[in-house]
Amino acid sequence: MRGRGVFLILHTPRRGAASLTGESMKTQIIVTGACGRMGRTIAGLVRDSGTCELAGLVERTECVAALHGQDCPVSDNLEELLPGLPGAVIVDFTAPEASMAHARAAARHGNALVIGTTGLTDAQKAELQELARQTRIFWAPNMSIGVNVLLKILPELTRALGEDYDIEMVELHHNKKKDSPSGTALRLGECLAEARGWNLSEVANSHREGIIGARPHKEIGIQAVRGGDVVGVHTIYFMGAGERIEVTHQAHSRENFARGALRAAEWLGAQQAGRLYSMQDIF
Repeated sequence: MRGRGVFLILHTPRRGAASLTGESMKTQIIVTGACGRMGRTIAGLVRDSGTCELAGLVERTECVAALHGQDCPVSDNLEELLPGLPGAVIVDFTAPEASMAHARAAARHGNALVIGTTGLTDAQKAELQELARQTRIFWAPNMSIGVNVLLKILPELTRALGEDYDIEMVELHHNKKKDSPSGTALRLGECLAEARGWNLSEVANSHREGIIGARPHKEIGIQAVRGGDVVGVHTIYFMGAGERIEVTHQAHSRENFARGALRAAEWLGAQQAGRLYSMQDIF
């Protein structure tokens, strides 16, 4: 991801070359952040897959040596791998700045890219929209099928209940998570706010302390809890007079997100550049 060719191990994949020349229909996958929690999970699923194949691994210079002995090319620089892997799809769960650098590299070389990174700024999202005009790019803050179904049904529930119900959300994640609130919580909050004709940035409240007065009607609370190894739990509360509705999604394993990412990578291979794709497009 950083540096220029500091460390490059050249191993020819056992079957990768065949697939790039049309002898196999397997989707070639390049995993960035290959030593991270999600990177390891994705690479493992690719190796076990009957429809995907590992074409390359990318990691930071100081971590890339840990990938020695892999059966595919390994590098600290995505840009160096891409010329030799023109048909490969990049799967990226890293950090905002790294993901944007990978998106620019993908646009320059014409490779498709699936991003699951959270914490992107509005400016970075806007740049992704522009880069998606040059190459196929897919971005989703949560690749879970269940969460994306919630994004479809929560607006209907919000409208059916009406504005007499206060909306609050609590999200739980492991103690290594760097962004807060989570990208999933923010996306869920956006769909709830949109259902009421609100702008989330104007009504979200992620911190309450001291004597703050009564809760405003036009507000969506999003509170974050961090600890242990919690993969991810999101609970939305609709609280009205005399009753409460709770909708909870619990992620039991990172494999859930990894499977969604691979599903997106296979789907993206048949799409055209022109706009930024999401899980809703797959559905």
